[in-house]
Amino acid sequence: MNGTRDTNGTATADNGGGLDPREAAALIEQTKRQTRRQLDPNTPLVYVIAAVILLAVYGTIWLSVRGQHPYKGPTGVDAGIVYPLLAIMIAAIIVAAKRARAGVGGRSQRQRRAEATALVVVWVAVYVFQWALYHAGVSHAIVYGLYPAVGPLIIAGAAMAGIAAAREDRRTLGITLGVIAVGAMSAFGGPVGVWAVAGLGLFVVLLGAAAATARLYHA
Repeated sequence: MNGTRDTNGTATADNGGGLDPREAAALIEQTKRQTRRQLDPNTPLVYVIAAVILLAVYGTIWLSVRGQHPYKGPTGVDAGIVYPLLAIMIAAIIVAAKRARAGVGGRSQRQRRAEATALVVVWVAVYVFQWALYHAGVSHAIVYGLYPAVGPLIIAGAAMAGIAAAREDRRTLGITLGVIAVGAMSAFGGPVGVWAVAGLGLFVVLLGAAAATARLYHA
């Protein structure tokens, strides 16, 4: 009697209590996708907004320096266009990040703060170095042309690529490597052409990022 009950109990556990390997694999993959979404708060719309704004910003600067002989750099008139556009892009990123952080705390929250601090330090260092170039007497073609156009893309892009690699986030790593490549290659356009080439390159990379993120969200 006891043996029969034990046998029946075991059979019941095997039939209804076990987790199918395919279901387990699907659950693991779903968890991975949710984790990647939390680590990258940028939605496809944010990437599209950034792509359009950066194209407009770089294009506006290119129009302001086109035909300058000798090269002086972007004119102050463009500040009324460039800074509001950048403010819109930054606001969109901040809103997306706040939504992604909702309900997230503990170690993940501390990690995000550490990463944000590192990126702020990198950005400050980028422009401190530009100031140092100016005081060293480097030509305007470098100080107000090549360096501000590609320096942030390469330096800050490398920092973000390192963070993505540490997270094992291959998609974001690919995006940041694309940004770095755009910065390096666009420098061959010279102090004037660099703005147009970098703007177009960033536009393409970020639209690709939007498409990749949309596939992730609908997977």
